[in-house]
Amino acid sequence: MADLKTFSGFPVQNLSSDSTSVGQIYYNTSSGEFKAVLNGGGPIGTWAAGSALNTGRRFLGGTGIQTAALAFGGYTPSYSALTEIYDGSSWAETGDLNKAREGIYGFGLTTASVGVGGKNPSGGPVLSEVEEFNGSVWTEVTNVPAANTSGAGAGTLTAGLVYGGYFPGAPLRATTLEYDGTNWTSGGDLNTARKYLAGFGTQTAASAVCGTAAPGITTIQEHYNGSAWSEEGDANTARISLGGSGSQPAGLIFGGEGASTVVANTETWNGTSWTEVADLGTARYRLAGGTSSPNGLSIGFGGGPGGKTDTEEWTAPDIQVKTLTTS
Repeated sequence: MADLKTFSGFPVQNLSSDSTSVGQIYYNTSSGEFKAVLNGGGPIGTWAAGSALNTGRRFLGGTGIQTAALAFGGYTPSYSALTEIYDGSSWAETGDLNKAREGIYGFGLTTASVGVGGKNPSGGPVLSEVEEFNGSVWTEVTNVPAANTSGAGAGTLTAGLVYGGYFPGAPLRATTLEYDGTNWTSGGDLNTARKYLAGFGTQTAASAVCGTAAPGITTIQEHYNGSAWSEEGDANTARISLGGSGSQPAGLIFGGEGASTVVANTETWNGTSWTEVADLGTARYRLAGGTSSPNGLSIGFGGGPGGKTDTEEWTAPDIQVKTLTTS
């Protein structure tokens, strides 16, 4: 029998194993199927269970990437200073924060992270203290100008960004602060002040998604260009206390608390719009994620109700091989 392409009238290749060339249509001679190779990424990703945190908690901070993440602070059921490092297969306890707190937020990578603010009534209702992690210990550094909790962060140790949050009894915060590794300076304010929002990206290309605004839970997304925020492409599901990771043109949000229930919804951002994709395995809120992770290799961990130990890893392959059918 001659090759299929002899009869086809168009150039379909015969391959004995699946192709990795996007846009190619071929005949797999091993399986006897026509196949096509599609672009992958966020829309075809899935969550899978990773190793559990050693200590369950909610309202914790998180930074890093899927294979090198950092979990710090939170509520356990008391205000916690615990820090754990994830290497892609297991969590290990390391040096504690100098000050226990929940509602802490930050930015950076596992061996160069920053934790900002938070709340611990025994040390003052809301904190302005900032700590830097070097891979083994936390060191107190320059405080933010005003005490704050439940904001969001993006960027790196020497080019970081924090925004949003609140101080009890005061209005929601729209404040944006830029960090150069030593000092904090004012950036452009959010257009919509918010707390319990998700953040990810870099100092000059960050996203602020969902959260509590006036008068309530929102779907608003804003992008920062290094000097000003602009609203662009709101999320599909309004929620607070959600996780986020990725970059401004390729982000991921997951979990959180909706108008009436805790959700597992995951959405991926392609630079233009948000798309609903595979849900978390466990619905939860007040969770953390590795904010620096690319959206194709994200991680979410901890959360509530209660204090969860669950870790989930999001993987979105670069390509998708699709079997073609005639019906």
